[in-house]
Amino acid sequence: MAETIRIEVAYADPHRQLLRAVDIDAGSRVADAVDASDILAELPGFVAAGYGIFGRIVTLDAPLRDGDRVEIYRPLQIDPKQARRNRASA
Repeated sequence: MAETIRIEVAYADPHRQLLRAVDIDAGSRVADAVDASDILAELPGFVAAGYGIFGRIVTLDAPLRDGDRVEIYRPLQIDPKQARRNRASA
């Protein structure tokens, strides 16, 4: 029997948070965890802006360790600098 590790996969937007714990084979990559979580299946038409492990940007082929939290990032609605300018001028 292959060794498994437990990973959490997370996605959040202003309306909901999705967090799934998945058991996957040791040596798996970020893409494997995202696929195993089925979170993207609940987000039709969604295209991820990127992925991270505990806030550190990674690629889909980044290796995982037991206890990692994979984060699925959504595209920004507005540039943060522009948002600050908008708030300052209001």
